[in-house]
Amino acid sequence: MKFHQLRYVHEVVRQHLNISAASEVLHTSQPGVSKQIQLLEEELGLQIFQRNGKRLIGVTEPGRKIVELAARVMLDMQNIKRVGDEYSREDSGELTIATTHTQARYRLPAAVKQFMAQYPNVKLTIHQGNPSQVTEQVAAGEADIGIATENISKDDRLSCLPCYSWNRCLVVPSQHPLLEKKTISLKDLVNYPLITYDFAFTGGTLVSKVFHDAGLQPNVVFTAIDADVIKTYVNLGLGIGLIANMAYEETRDAPLKSLDCSHLFPDSTTYLGVRRDAFLRDYMLNFITMLSPQYDKRSVQRALHQDL
Repeated sequence: MKFHQLRYVHEVVRQHLNISAASEVLHTSQPGVSKQIQLLEEELGLQIFQRNGKRLIGVTEPGRKIVELAARVMLDMQNIKRVGDEYSREDSGELTIATTHTQARYRLPAAVKQFMAQYPNVKLTIHQGNPSQVTEQVAAGEADIGIATENISKDDRLSCLPCYSWNRCLVVPSQHPLLEKKTISLKDLVNYPLITYDFAFTGGTLVSKVFHDAGLQPNVVFTAIDADVIKTYVNLGLGIGLIANMAYEETRDAPLKSLDCSHLFPDSTTYLGVRRDAFLRDYMLNFITMLSPQYDKRSVQRALHQDL
């Protein structure tokens, strides 16, 4: 059994059983990938993949266990390399962050600017997605750090720590009738077409639960993952927008007006998550402290169950 055979199996699964795509990532030939996987299957005496002719169509039951172990080997190899780099190339390497648009657009810039100034030789990559996608990218080893609300803290594969809390505001056109009210209510919100995040009204989320518990059904006419898109369509007169309060800035977002909604909804908490078995290099720990200055490196390690 060769390490590169496990690497081929791992990458083929990552590429959704597309051997051609896997071979491009691996910088080798498609026949070479197929041959090495077949040799591994012959050595193990089992089929890892289900086939229809030459095409892979699924993973067998024993193959799922092989795939799981191969992914673990890949992570262990990555951790070994990181340990070596930590002592031989202290200020260079890579950092991949998966996060939602709102966090990337409105909360991360200050920490990213500080990090890049301190670590100019570290390649920083930011992937955007919804909370579920962020969680899966970290769990799959495609991102070192995930930053999102709610879902990420519920995944047993990850260690998480709370970074900061936030609430919501309503954005409306400058002449909207709701601006005349001293305090807005949930009933006020259901009287108008509502534009909000696409994950806000899926089952079990905080916002949908608040409306459900009040016996109210909001008229959601448009959803997006991007607060800037929501504000664009509010400006077009298509409805009122429910967004994270960090996503509104009076000068930048004029002529829209903001109405506080923090009395209507409990605070949400943004969590930072890493794989439980991942080795965090020193600059990764420093990025976390830049994003959440209430922590030092030792408290980050303790919160994420990292070896001290």
